[in-house]
Amino acid sequence: MQIQHRSLTINAPEVAGWEQILTPAALDFIDTLIGRFEAQRQALLQRRVQRQARLNQGELPDFLPETAAIRQGDWKVAAIPQDLLDRRVEITGPVDRKMVINALNSGACMFMADFEDSNAPSWRNLIEGQHSMMGAVRRSLSFDAPGGKSYRLNDKISTLLVRPRGWHLDEAHVLLQGKPVSGALFDFALYLFHNASEALARGTGAYFYLPKLESHLEARLWNEVIDFSEHYLGLPPGSTKCTVLIETILAAFEMDEILYELRSHIVGLNCGRWDYIFSYIRAFQNDPTRVLPERAQVTMAQSFLRAYSQALIQTCHRRGAFAMGGMAAQIPIKNDDAANQIALDKVRADKRREATDGHDGTWVAHPALVPIARAIFDEIMPGPNQLDNLRLDVKVSQADLLQPHQGSITEAGLRNNLNVGLQYLAAWLGGSGCVPIHNLMEDAATAEISRAQLWHWHKHAARLDDGRVIDQALIEALLSAERGKIDADNVLQLPSADLDQATQMLRHLIFGAQFPSFLTLAAYQELIGRE
Repeated sequence: MQIQHRSLTINAPEVAGWEQILTPAALDFIDTLIGRFEAQRQALLQRRVQRQARLNQGELPDFLPETAAIRQGDWKVAAIPQDLLDRRVEITGPVDRKMVINALNSGACMFMADFEDSNAPSWRNLIEGQHSMMGAVRRSLSFDAPGGKSYRLNDKISTLLVRPRGWHLDEAHVLLQGKPVSGALFDFALYLFHNASEALARGTGAYFYLPKLESHLEARLWNEVIDFSEHYLGLPPGSTKCTVLIETILAAFEMDEILYELRSHIVGLNCGRWDYIFSYIRAFQNDPTRVLPERAQVTMAQSFLRAYSQALIQTCHRRGAFAMGGMAAQIPIKNDDAANQIALDKVRADKRREATDGHDGTWVAHPALVPIARAIFDEIMPGPNQLDNLRLDVKVSQADLLQPHQGSITEAGLRNNLNVGLQYLAAWLGGSGCVPIHNLMEDAATAEISRAQLWHWHKHAARLDDGRVIDQALIEALLSAERGKIDADNVLQLPSADLDQATQMLRHLIFGAQFPSFLTLAAYQELIGRE
């Protein structure tokens, strides 16, 4: 279909019910919002490129001297709505109808509906996802599976939060004066336009998770967008609330500033651990002294990850904001009780660390983990949150936030990265942004770690624990072997053509002379080219 509306041109496949989402009034809002803020977004994206160039030349991130007064000042974020005060367990997942219903019925305090890392942004996924959001807010969402099973919302459901795409992602189906619009503003605008007033009338509000920020200036842009949108739509000022994911190493040095810029709207920060690991590799792509061990050894209990989670708790609680813990990517393992017990014990240990440290809640990827995480937070955190735990004992320096993990790289770890990278890319190209691989729920963030480590290890000629250099010949041999395993098992039923394309994409991501900033940018054109 092709639609021309004011400055907007939409070229997209026709999806049932699109006219309920892309109404003239909604398109007016999108046109106005993007026309007003696109130049600022582009300037911030260019600033990212310039910052990475300086990092590549050896500059290290540090706390900003020009914002010292904000870090030292005595201020707090605005009051937090009643239905956001207890966030001890949050579940996340993509925006397709069945998963949204299951997540809202899971017993978690919150559900983050994800248009970003767990959603492959095909036009169908985006439009149907916005339909799911409208149904969720209005309690009318339902799904009848082909086999006859029906899914309906319970009387009591989780509080809904929505994660739009990051500032770096375009929406290629929608053009403003011939150029793709911001995926972040497209997702945000449609959800806010259709649901904010309805949510407020029902005693809740329009609540967001904002991803991939790299500076307080990017938070400032979000604040300007939210303020303008509330005025445009006639919403009460400050009624739109957000939580910001601290999932880049650069944002970790500006947490006070990010809270300050969004202080009328923000209610907390979240330890987006998987993207954070990826961002560490991306930031220090040229630094051979910061090559990380295999993914399984990069844990929250040590080095730069430990420092960042502690600093986040202290920073948030000083400002009256929530400090949310990270994702447990494990999923239940069927037909293997021993392996399942090991996986669940890892979840319990992780959640106990978070609750004991002072986090106000945590994330899980599967409904079966909700009662496990809840039991631990109920035990350690009897109140609705831990805002009174100021963690005055925490002292985190620049060196602490940059300290790399020590460890090894095994052949099994190298193979795992290749296997995950292949399967995830193939699934993403097929329209699935969140898939179970080796008993973990993989999304774009976890897949980014796998492919980024492969690039980093190859570039700096890292060695396996048996002394072999991780060179192209070794990677190619193991890539071929892992492709053979996937072809033989193919638990995800991935088409051979998709695996072929994923194999070529993964080779480009590993062996390219330049580090590709995001795999989703590399794969997006392939995804929409299939529509």
